[in-house]
Amino acid sequence: MKLIALAILSLVATAPADAKPNSGGYASIPFVNHGGIQDWRSTDDHTLYVQSQGGRWYVAKTMGPCQGLNTAIRVGFDAGPTDTFDNFSNIVVEGQRCPIKSLTKIDGPPPSSKAHKMKHKA
Repeated sequence: MKLIALAILSLVATAPADAKPNSGGYASIPFVNHGGIQDWRSTDDHTLYVQSQGGRWYVAKTMGPCQGLNTAIRVGFDAGPTDTFDNFSNIVVEGQRCPIKSLTKIDGPPPSSKAHKMKHKA
């Protein structure tokens, strides 16, 4: 029993000090169904920049191509029962569900481009 306790303690002692749920690029936007997202911009079929109600920008990368994302007039944000947009959420484009691979907070607005820009959410 002491050997197991020592093994657990050694694992805890070697874990990085910053190993928190929000470290390593993990981000989330709360209250998606209640005005939590105020703007979004797509740049291609894999990337969506999302601005939270507080004005912070995030970049969402999809697991695979999300056909029509870069030309969509509307997108939906499926945050599930938690009402929080994060790595476990989906973007919905023309009825197609596109799972999110990563959501990362970025400094400032997304880079300027000639890509489609929209200031309304579905």
